[in-house]
Amino acid sequence: MNAEIIAVGSELLLGQIVNSNAKFLSEQLAELGVNVYYHTVVGDNPDRLKSAITTAESRAQLIIFTGGLGPTKDDLTKETIAGHLNTSLEKDEEALKFIKDYFIRVQREMTPNNEKQAHVLKGSHVLKNEQGMAPGMFLIDESHQYMLLPGPPSEMVPMFKKYGRPAIEKALGRKEIISSRVLRFFGIGEAELETELMDLIDAQTNPTVAPLASGGEVTLRLTAKDVSKENAEKMLDEMETTILKRVRPYFYGYDDTSLMDEMSKALKESELTIACAESLTGGLFQSQMTSISGAGAVLKGGIVCYSPEIKKNLLDVSPNTISIHGTVSEPCAKELAENVREKFDSDIGISFTGAAGPGPHEGKDEGTIWIGIARKDNKTKTFLLNLAGTRNGNRARTVKYGCYFLLKELRGEGDS
Repeated sequence: MNAEIIAVGSELLLGQIVNSNAKFLSEQLAELGVNVYYHTVVGDNPDRLKSAITTAESRAQLIIFTGGLGPTKDDLTKETIAGHLNTSLEKDEEALKFIKDYFIRVQREMTPNNEKQAHVLKGSHVLKNEQGMAPGMFLIDESHQYMLLPGPPSEMVPMFKKYGRPAIEKALGRKEIISSRVLRFFGIGEAELETELMDLIDAQTNPTVAPLASGGEVTLRLTAKDVSKENAEKMLDEMETTILKRVRPYFYGYDDTSLMDEMSKALKESELTIACAESLTGGLFQSQMTSISGAGAVLKGGIVCYSPEIKKNLLDVSPNTISIHGTVSEPCAKELAENVREKFDSDIGISFTGAAGPGPHEGKDEGTIWIGIARKDNKTKTFLLNLAGTRNGNRARTVKYGCYFLLKELRGEGDS
């Protein structure tokens, strides 16, 4: 089956919001083995939307719409589709009751135009909206399938996962099981990873291997199809084993995890604590770490030591170190990591110091960064990075590298 995703909303064309819905739906449909060859964005105009529908019908069997289901005059998706399909809209009493109950609950007056949200395409399967008011719809005719979903991702994502995806799976009538997993890599570029795996990618049939680079990381989505889930999982296991024989040093986790998640998990499992000395990252490492539930079990605390005076006065970095080597140096990173560990009485100390940019700092090129990792009864390790990018991009990647280096240490892969 081929699908097309049509996002409706002038705010998308004006650049006021990003079309994250299309990304999510494409990922979901890929897991179902449904091909998405086109994304279309159209403004709040019925004539242009009709044209987009006609074009989509010529090249896809499944058409998914996001947006335009609200109460205002410019919310015209279902009305336009109803006119295009020569059908009508009818009131869904369950949806209307849900909307009325919402206004009673929040003690607000319900304006008459809110009833519009309870109108659905005649004969469609209604998809409940448990996070908002406008329900979704799934309509099947002789040649096409039409799914209408709300625009806000906070409503669309849970609706599709709970009701939309199962409806499509049922319509496919497929007995074949589709299993997917994502392998996550760091410290290797997409081009290099693809070169290492080129023969596997070129020869892929079942399972398939799809690389994607984002945020300084690379992922591989493996997808296998079989009538047996056990066989599909076995195919994924075999492909994963083949891949990791070649690029294991860069592999860190599966699916929706992150470097910070995996590093925090490894600290908890090892029952180790950590303290941080952050210069160029300005607290970013600690901020991300405390966003994870249970961080208090492993994070003792830290110091944002942005100025040389704070490095000397609060973290006891030697004045000679700063005067001879500067703050963007291996000796400074080493002392910061060791001293913050001692001050917070933690098992591990980690430090970040460098020239984030724009431009050089202390005569060191932009993107020159040192990370230090100090552990009890272990020799302190330092890592030099030479990054290229924006100031905040360099800061974000520095945090990821800190997680990556520490994770490898905790997993006993520090010298791999």
